Amino acid sequence: MKINSLIVEIDGIDKEILRDLMDDARKPILQIANKIGISGAAIHQRLRKLEQSGVISGSKFTVNNKILGYNTMAFVGIYLDKAARNPEAVKDLKKIPEVLECHYTTGNWSILIKIICRDNEHLMHLLNTKIQAIEGVSRTETFISLDQQIDRQIQL
Repeated sequence: MKINSLIVEIDGIDKEILRDLMDDARKPILQIANKIGISGAAIHQRLRKLEQSGVISGSKFTVNNKILGYNTMAFVGIYLDKAARNPEAVKDLKKIPEVLECHYTTGNWSILIKIICRDNEHLMHLLNTKIQAIEGVSRTETFISLDQQIDRQIQL
């Protein structure tokens, strides 16, 4: 695995620990230890090593956006009038809570963002009053996601 030009080697036990925790981050360490056949302390040591090497960084809960009333997911390609405006545009995009991801891309767009909205009206308002109002944004191209069919991390 390559991290900032540094290759981190992980063995089969590390992979098994990671698979279990990627499947359920709340799985008890002792349950994983018993399954693998090593001590809970050994699992903790390996997790600490994986964190220090940058292979893992924390854990998080996944919120169901639809249950909270956010039913429209969209991807927005943002065209900037100058590439040099990227840092300021990203700074302004960070202030918009509906922006979930922001990517600096090759191709036609300067930036690709993933946003979540309550509905299409909310999306239109966000585009017109917040995203397109950012200095340097010359235009946007929006793709509404009809259904997320795959949601996963890299398989180990």
